[in-house]
Amino acid sequence: MTRTRSPKSPPPRRSGALRSWLGWTVKLALVGLVVLAGFAVYLDAVVQEKFSGKRWTLPAKVYARPLELFSGLKLSKQDFLTELDALGYRREAVAGPGSALVSGNTIDLHTRGFRFYEGDEPARRIRVRFSGDYVAGLSGADGKDLAVVRMEPLLIGGLYPAHNEDRILVQRNELPPYLVETLVAVEDREFFSHFGVSPKSIVRALWVNASAGGVVQGGSTLTQQLVKNFYLSNERSLVRKATEAMMAVLLELHYDKDEILEAYLNEVFLGQDGNRAVHGFGLASQYFFGQPLAELQPHQIALLVGMVKGPTYYNPRRNPERAMTRRNLVLDLMAEQGVIDTAQAAAAKQKPLGVTARGSMANTSYPAFLDLVKRQLREDYQEADLTEEGLRIFTSLDPILQSKAEVAVRDTFKRIGKGGDPVEASMVVSNPETGEVLALLGSRQPRFAGFNRALDAVRPIGSLIKPAIYLTALERPSQYTLTSWLADVPFSVKGQDGQLWRPQNYDHQAHGDIYLYQGLANSYNLSTAKLGLELGVPNVLKTLARLGVNREWPAYPSMLLGAGALTPMEVTSMYLTIASGGFNTPLRGIRSVLAADGEPLKRYPFQIQQRFDPGAIYLLQNAMQRVMREGTGRSVYSQLPRSLTLAGKTGTTNDSRDSWFAGFSQDLLAVVWLGRDDNGKTPLTGATGALRVWTDFMVKADPLSLDMPLPDNVTLTWVNARNGLSSEQGCPDAVQMPYIRGSEPPPGPACGLPQAPNGNMPDVIENVQDVMDWVRGWSN
Repeated sequence: MTRTRSPKSPPPRRSGALRSWLGWTVKLALVGLVVLAGFAVYLDAVVQEKFSGKRWTLPAKVYARPLELFSGLKLSKQDFLTELDALGYRREAVAGPGSALVSGNTIDLHTRGFRFYEGDEPARRIRVRFSGDYVAGLSGADGKDLAVVRMEPLLIGGLYPAHNEDRILVQRNELPPYLVETLVAVEDREFFSHFGVSPKSIVRALWVNASAGGVVQGGSTLTQQLVKNFYLSNERSLVRKATEAMMAVLLELHYDKDEILEAYLNEVFLGQDGNRAVHGFGLASQYFFGQPLAELQPHQIALLVGMVKGPTYYNPRRNPERAMTRRNLVLDLMAEQGVIDTAQAAAAKQKPLGVTARGSMANTSYPAFLDLVKRQLREDYQEADLTEEGLRIFTSLDPILQSKAEVAVRDTFKRIGKGGDPVEASMVVSNPETGEVLALLGSRQPRFAGFNRALDAVRPIGSLIKPAIYLTALERPSQYTLTSWLADVPFSVKGQDGQLWRPQNYDHQAHGDIYLYQGLANSYNLSTAKLGLELGVPNVLKTLARLGVNREWPAYPSMLLGAGALTPMEVTSMYLTIASGGFNTPLRGIRSVLAADGEPLKRYPFQIQQRFDPGAIYLLQNAMQRVMREGTGRSVYSQLPRSLTLAGKTGTTNDSRDSWFAGFSQDLLAVVWLGRDDNGKTPLTGATGALRVWTDFMVKADPLSLDMPLPDNVTLTWVNARNGLSSEQGCPDAVQMPYIRGSEPPPGPACGLPQAPNGNMPDVIENVQDVMDWVRGWSN
């Protein structure tokens, strides 16, 4: 009997297809799992490699000189307060580091402490008492006198990598109260309980966004935000979001919450300063408040945490009202979550944003000085060391003097009415005793970071060369003294090309017979050039080299009147040797360098070499003091007290294309240049341009009077100012002049009355010229 298949039985072919499809699905799932596992392994390696190793490339931090306080220090109370403001000290009751209280001429403060090359300077409470422009007393919290206290240095800039990121790394134990609690309350309330991602936050964000019809809330945890900033791009895609979630889970598997939180606090983007990206709460605290992170108050913490949501949108300098609203919202959340109480929140909401204004000392850079630092560092370090290793570089910059130099340039340009003219400026201020650069301007615009005229503008120096000529003469005391006679009369010299060189004085007048020192004091070209030719141009150039000028100049007569060109920095080096008593000291802007962990790396010691006899330098300084008393620099004493002894020299080039002045006191040497970048004519001479900037700066800087000790080989002799012969104190026209021993003028008759060469006194002295003629006849 034949059996037939029931029509209700399923066909075998369909069942086989289902089994085949399920098999392929399983296989594909297995392959996907393998690929996913492999991708997870790869991501795990990426996470651990960067997080466990060198997480950030850290720019070098550059610091100004630390202010060292001691009793007797020349420092006004106002300048000290300016320094404290720059360092971000709070004017309040002294309750912790970074606070100061002013009471009359006394300032109580709590220093922050700092690690220097020589070791740690502890944080401490001190009291500083002032009397006039001096520190009258320095004591500790116990009332006992202190010998010296070194303040922490001002951070003045950094050397940044190509991507221009910047940060100040902070550790978990350095955080101020409330910061972590506030950040968690605002950005990720389940941070300490989730495993990298928060399903609850994701669901809540999806519901809010769906209700709003757009993206108004994110579901990312702090860990996910760190992963996105640390490893990934800002691309908006599901793949990137899934990768972010996986890496967040892997990060939480390997590292504890404190490590993740510390990394987040150092990585989060909080602002943009020109080309520099501001990363991390440590740098943001300095950038917006000028204070270390550890000293922030609740209203400041609330502002920074509120900015995490949108650093540009809530920028307190550009959008203060928007930032204020966001800050107050965060303060309300802090109270709601129990971080602070309602009374604290209410008090904090009454406070202003408190961000520093752009342009203040605490928030501005010093591009010209930093350029000098970079150039000097590159002699010892590679570029990567400077931009990635977090070096700490201690320099000689004095922020107080730098500010006064900037104000002097600005105010002088206002007075001389060159605000719209293309006249530029540069200025170098140094310490004659150490060779340290204290202030540097590469432009009349102090924040200009382009062409650095102080280091790179090579300009003819004009009459600034004249001290080298007179120094060459004064090194020959048997031939030349300050009262030797020079002829300031027209002359000409034929050059190798047959052309006649005919120098002339600035006033186009000849002044006849003059004393040697008068040629320098009045900057006479005729007598100076004639003297230089007598000495020999090559000998003058050798003197320049000994002064510190390292340029090969041809021995042309025109070099005697400043045809050679130097930068303001080179001029400073030249005059530094004169100001320091004949000792050559290389200019330097760096004191020491520390590694990121505080290990000392290199110190830049003070170097000195004697180049000139102190006696010859003493005579030259005396002549340069006469420049200020009776010569081309005498206008300074219309603003400075005549009791202040200064020395200097004006410089003006052809057609007034360059206006120079170089001058010094006991503690300050300043060189100023004014001119046009296109070498065009200006209406300024050395006296009407650069000298006015220099004078304005010295008025503000309040320097010490020049007081060079009398060298052993120099004697002070009374001479008659009319004839240069030895005289006696109290005689008419008697003045005291320095001479190298053995070069003193011959004795004259009683009280300087002249005698004829044959021993007979002239019956009548009709004029000074008769006296000069007689003296020349006598000496011959």
